[in-house]
Amino acid sequence: SLYIAVSAMVEVAIAMVLLGVSLNPAPLVVGLVMFSVYTNDRIADAETDAISDPEKAAFVQRYEHLLEPIADVAYGLAVMIAIAGGPLALFLTFFPGVFWIFYASGWLDAFDGSLSRLKAVLVLNTTVVALAWAIVLTFLPVAFAGASLSPVVLFVFAYFFLRVFTFVELSNIPDTEGDRQIGVSTIPTVFGIRGTRHALYLLNGLTGAIVLGALQSGLTPLPVAGVLLLGTGYSLGVAALVGRWANISVLIQAAEGEYVLTYLALLATMLVV
Repeated sequence: SLYIAVSAMVEVAIAMVLLGVSLNPAPLVVGLVMFSVYTNDRIADAETDAISDPEKAAFVQRYEHLLEPIADVAYGLAVMIAIAGGPLALFLTFFPGVFWIFYASGWLDAFDGSLSRLKAVLVLNTTVVALAWAIVLTFLPVAFAGASLSPVVLFVFAYFFLRVFTFVELSNIPDTEGDRQIGVSTIPTVFGIRGTRHALYLLNGLTGAIVLGALQSGLTPLPVAGVLLLGTGYSLGVAALVGRWANISVLIQAAEGEYVLTYLALLATMLVV
């Protein structure tokens, strides 16, 4: 969860560069929220994770009494920082936590036993995650900066929605067996490894198309678009190794590296240009 949180902070930093907003606490808030949400998700799914990743599940169950309060404190700190950003920043800070309740818990089943967890519904599950994080990654920096909405904001939102969607489906691959046993439908469980690889190709292609569209529309300059396309190409290379590289954990970590490479390239571009 800590690793994912740091990656999320880098994503927000990329968003701030693309949006052209000044330095603000948005990366720290997102990092704390991401850590809290994913830690609680690990705790909630410890029993089912025992099928796909017994070591991780054992660790979570052993230290649950420590992880849960740490996660709660992290969210509390995020909320305290967000107060300084105003009502919109505060709302966006609460947003992922509320989404997680609907996404991962069986709360909806209390109203209708036929309702499955959103987490179990094919494509909808990943859409919920990608939507929640894309909203926060894009609009929290805007809220802290007091900036106005613009077509650039919509481009950044679409970009991060596709990037998060791509990464989530890649991350679903190690959980395939466990997801099948508990009735969770993901692209890997329904279409297999080969189908997932083709889906990742499509998602990266859509990302490239959006970046080219933003370049054509003047929403982003050529050097920035070039960096984003370079990052998308890197992701495409990772996708090509799905099913052909034995260690999927290494591929997932390599996929996370896209954000670091993109951010460093953006900084280098800013210095040169």
